[in-house]
Amino acid sequence: MPLPIILDCDPGHDDAIALVLALASPELALKAVTSSAGNQTPDKTLRNVLRMLTLLNRMDIPVAGGAVKPLMRDLIIADNVHGESGLDGPALPEPGFEPQNCTAVELMANVLRESDEPVTLVATGPQTNVALLLNSHPELHAKIARIVIMGGAMGLGNWTPAAEFNIFVDPEAAEIVFQSGIPIVMAGLDVTHRAQIIAEDIARFRAIGNPVATTVAELLDFFMEYHKTEKWGFQGAPLHDPCTIAWLLKPEIFTTVDRWVGVETQGKYTQGMTVVDYYFLTGNTPNTTLMVDINREAFVDLLAERLKVYA
Repeated sequence: MPLPIILDCDPGHDDAIALVLALASPELALKAVTSSAGNQTPDKTLRNVLRMLTLLNRMDIPVAGGAVKPLMRDLIIADNVHGESGLDGPALPEPGFEPQNCTAVELMANVLRESDEPVTLVATGPQTNVALLLNSHPELHAKIARIVIMGGAMGLGNWTPAAEFNIFVDPEAAEIVFQSGIPIVMAGLDVTHRAQIIAEDIARFRAIGNPVATTVAELLDFFMEYHKTEKWGFQGAPLHDPCTIAWLLKPEIFTTVDRWVGVETQGKYTQGMTVVDYYFLTGNTPNTTLMVDINREAFVDLLAERLKVYA
């Protein structure tokens, strides 16, 4: 039986590619897509979900827009990374359908209630919607199998010296999620910076030749430009969000450890930092399966294999 999942995302180039990967994979049953504010403003991230599902001809999947700002802070967006639309680069179709007449939290709650088995939540943006779901529907916690997030880092941040973008946008929400008692799987910068797509990979995807593979290549053409800045020291562009879906499909290509993780919400220099108790210094029981390494070649092979599905 396919694994039921809900994808909460803020497209964003890498979110869009995570969606492409999920829908090319029969091992997964995507029950709903909800949008969070982060990579762009909430209206644009919602529109981008609808545009991508229209491109993928999956207008049957229910979509709902989420919170317009973090729980306790003003919204920060990453338009310097993802462009004015949030998905600059390719010519995407206009949305061919409308979102549900409900909030992201209501849609997620309905999917959980109606599911015969626990559902995996995959959250590739700030954790605002997920935190709101957990706080407003404690009776549904048992219907959540796990929460797989792209966010955080055990080492260096990418938005501040200590913090990764998704967690920095809404650290209070992330702390609620990590301390919820629900199993967490974390794809942080420690692994996603190893999941780099280089120019040869983009050429490989483009050569597949179908419209979706071509769109992914064009998304990556744009995404690469930001990551060419010398400060990063990258050979290519780290494909953060698809690591969450790839872990569900092929966990064997990742190296993981189980550790306790908390989120700093008030530090002068460390606000938004994911504090990982790597050496078991706190006495806290591990709450997170932490990805720390990836077989990059196998990751690229997986993406290429699934892009061929879109004939």
